[in-house]
This record gives sequence, structure tokens and C-alpha cells, in this order.
Amino acid sequence: MNGAKMEAENLSLWYGPSQGLKEINVKLPENTITAIIGPSGCGKSSFLRTLNRMNDHVPGVRIQGSVRLDGEDIYAHSRDPVSVRRRVGMVFQRANPFPMSIYQNVAYGPRIHGQRNERRLREIVEESLRAAALWDEVHDKLQRSAFELSGGQQQRLCIARALAVEPEVLLMDEPASALDPVATAKIEELVVSLKDRYTLVVVTHNMQQAGRISDATAFFLSGQLVEFGPTKEIFTRPQDERTEDYITGRFG
Repeated sequence: MNGAKMEAENLSLWYGPSQGLKEINVKLPENTITAIIGPSGCGKSSFLRTLNRMNDHVPGVRIQGSVRLDGEDIYAHSRDPVSVRRRVGMVFQRANPFPMSIYQNVAYGPRIHGQRNERRLREIVEESLRAAALWDEVHDKLQRSAFELSGGQQQRLCIARALAVEPEVLLMDEPASALDPVATAKIEELVVSLKDRYTLVVVTHNMQQAGRISDATAFFLSGQLVEFGPTKEIFTRPQDERTEDYITGRFG
């Protein structure tokens, strides 16, 4: 497996007095897809949000330990959270396009980061929509509202929007859970196509999906990382009895 792009070391998180993550140690390989699985409330999304400091916005959150991106701690006092989130993008469970045109949705991030050249913006929009496998469907309606797109198209638009600022890591929190099977298949195909250029971390409640798309799998339970390894090994030869019980449907 590839070398680590991101690494959590002794990572713990509290929401007020309640501990959400307990001493997480994991290395996320570069240019691979890591699936995070586990029952509801196990810490999957809490962990994902620590990887780009999204928990900074949650009142009462306290974090110990470190999260490193290319060896540098993203929680160091000198690190700007905005610069971290530019390098580590995020796609949420439900599509959340901005109330503006398809074009403006994708151009928004580059503009915020100082891109003013309209010709370059047009190139970025096309490149990002192509990377999100959406260009062929929307190239002739870029000025129409993003809300006119189907749910699956809106989610791919949100992926294009995340890619437009050229992140190195893309986090996805159950990106297909609100979609029908056809749209889900398109998202899965898209995710797999992106790993040559990005490092992806995908939270999913769907173990079949994890098996289809991921190279590595992390199993979380009660805020702890129980097991991490190549997906085939986790699904066929888990080392921990709790992992086997979850994968075989005995709980969760």
C-alpha cells in the first residue's frame, strides 16, 4: 500500500464532557480510497471532520493528539484552517449546492482564493465538471440554477465544486446515501476514477459499497479504531472478533 498522505496520532476528541474519539492512530495511504465503516454513533463522521478541522465550528469541541498532512500537523497554532480546507476538501451526505448557477457553484472556490481571470475560471469549471463526470450533461446549461439538477447530479456538482480548488485529499461523508441505485453507481464509479489524482476518505454505512470502491478499510466502534487494513483482508480475514461480528451482520 502507498505511503501515508495523512496520519492521526493519539487523536482524541470530546464534545463537552462526552468523548467522541479515543486515541486514534492510523495512516491514510496516498492515492487510495479508504472506507470508514461502523455502526451509527461510532465516531466515523467525527473522525472525518477532524481531518480538515471542520470540528472547529462545533461549540465545546476539544481535541488532543495530532493530525498530519504530508508530515505537518494541521492543528499547529501556525496553521490557517482555511488553507487546510483548501488542501483537504469535503463532500457532505446530502448535496448542498449554492443558490446560484451551475457555473457559479464551481467557480466560487477559485474566486474566493483570488482567481480573477475569467478565461482561467472557465477552464477550471470545465476541468472540474469533467473530473466529476458531469460536463457532458450540463455543458450547455451552465447558467441555469444548480437546483434544476437531479439529486445525483447535484452531488456530482458538489464534488466538482470541491475539486475546483485543487485539493490533495477529498473527504466524503456518505456521499451516496440519499441517492437512488443508478445515481449511487455513478458516484461510486466517479470516486474510483479520482484516486489516481487524489487521496480519498469515504464514510459509508453500506459495507457492499466499501467492498466495491475502497482499497483500505477502517472499522470504528464506540469512538475507537478497532481495525484498519486492506479492504480484502478486513472483509475476508478480520483480525478482531468485533470486526467479524459487524461485517457478518451480528450487530450494527
